[in-house]
Amino acid sequence: MAVLKWWETAIIYQIYPRSFQDSNGDGIGDLPGITSRLEYIANLGVDAIWISPFYPSPQKDFGYDVSDYCGVHLEYGTMNDFDALITTAHELGLKVMIDIVPAHCSDMHPWFVESRQSRDNPKSDWFHWVDPQPDGSAPTNWLSFFGGQAWTWEPRRQQYYLHNFLPSQPNLNHANSAVGEAICDVARFWFDLGVDGFRMDAVHTINADRAPYRNNLAKPDFELGDLPQEQQPFFRQLHDSGQLNQPAIQTFIEKFRKVADSYSGDRFLMGELHGDDPTLASETFTAPGRLHATYNFSLLEWGGLDVDGLKSAISAAIGRFNGSGRLSFAFSNHDVPRSATRQLAPLGLSEDDQEAMQLLLLKLEASLIGSTCVYQGEELALSDVQDIPISQMQDPWGIEFAPLFLGRDTCRTPMVWKKAKNNWSGFSEASQTWLPIAEKHIQRSGIDEAARPGSVYDQFSKFLAWRAQQPAMVQANSMTEIKGGPKQIIFDRISDQQKLRFCFDFETLTTSVTEV
Repeated sequence: MAVLKWWETAIIYQIYPRSFQDSNGDGIGDLPGITSRLEYIANLGVDAIWISPFYPSPQKDFGYDVSDYCGVHLEYGTMNDFDALITTAHELGLKVMIDIVPAHCSDMHPWFVESRQSRDNPKSDWFHWVDPQPDGSAPTNWLSFFGGQAWTWEPRRQQYYLHNFLPSQPNLNHANSAVGEAICDVARFWFDLGVDGFRMDAVHTINADRAPYRNNLAKPDFELGDLPQEQQPFFRQLHDSGQLNQPAIQTFIEKFRKVADSYSGDRFLMGELHGDDPTLASETFTAPGRLHATYNFSLLEWGGLDVDGLKSAISAAIGRFNGSGRLSFAFSNHDVPRSATRQLAPLGLSEDDQEAMQLLLLKLEASLIGSTCVYQGEELALSDVQDIPISQMQDPWGIEFAPLFLGRDTCRTPMVWKKAKNNWSGFSEASQTWLPIAEKHIQRSGIDEAARPGSVYDQFSKFLAWRAQQPAMVQANSMTEIKGGPKQIIFDRISDQQKLRFCFDFETLTTSVTEV
């Protein structure tokens, strides 16, 4: 039997550095703060950490607008701090993954600063510069994720440039092979420092096709939904017809994979992507010689999923990826409301059920094939913070659509570490934190819950310790079809040595495992 790579069954703990731990009293989390809490993470029993961007950046999108791919933003520390972090993590047995943003950068990045000056400079073709239509309008009907057109006019060049997110996040032109090679050099830089893998941000938004650019088609079955994000014009279009998930992306992906494969230690590439058919897109991106796995969005539905929805989402993934580690499951991350809040209503539960439900969801995702991403605070059953005043909001997406849509600040508030209210419950000694500390989180503070018998942290930690000893969980990536009654999810995990039957009961909020 083939020995699985570490990432094929890994439990990965996602850290949003701005909100994890502040070490210098400025109200913003940083790399030394993360290092100081690595033992807490290791004791949980996870295999790896994934750190969201900490690169130099104007912070218009809090690090996903990169102005230097090979450095550390001043607010987060120094390169020496990163070296200390990775050394400590490895000593504790934790792999280290970091975000890389291959599709776009900041408009303050030297590449774009040079490119926008003229049509004949060395970087003139590093971004998507397109002439206006005869009437002066934008080249296509493409819309930005964050509102408005995906094209912005640049007077100096008398052309439009493409940005799938903020106008300050211009899309790199991967049709120019020099762009892809530059991003590969970034990977080499961090691999040389000991990074074990990358979570590749929004790889489906890479655009590597040459003109002509094709208009998006209207979504034929579009209905105005109850969820605020569905009421944004972006979701009225089909995007794979022109804007996203274009075949030419794979040329870059294959080059990037060769870079990873040239290093020892099984370096891991996990791509974040979506699409009109996300499962099909994942299959394409993880074909041989491409990404090792994709970050699966099927359990991250903004409005949550009922039991039937969970069954359907898991079954669709298993149908295409059973027997492999090509998929990573998650119930929460830095871009969607926390599952401890988001999943209550669809499952017919109340706030009194929050901890039991969160533990059930954690055990469920850790029992599926492939890897699992746990977002900071899930191990504490932290809820979403939906009462942030508009005046204190930071997320550009939320600010654009408030008050209808509160954006992503609700899941990004700082972690709490101690029940005491002084020093912002252990997060910072600053007079003010970058987002407000949630009062309701204080009773679920990290250090206290890690030491409390029966807490979600304690029970999940014990589950992960048990999981690590089960051949069916860590020596194979096979499972049976989903079964069970209206309130149950039942399946078997199978290896040559063992067959385990899992029953997740959403009526009693209990998990049972038997060897069969």
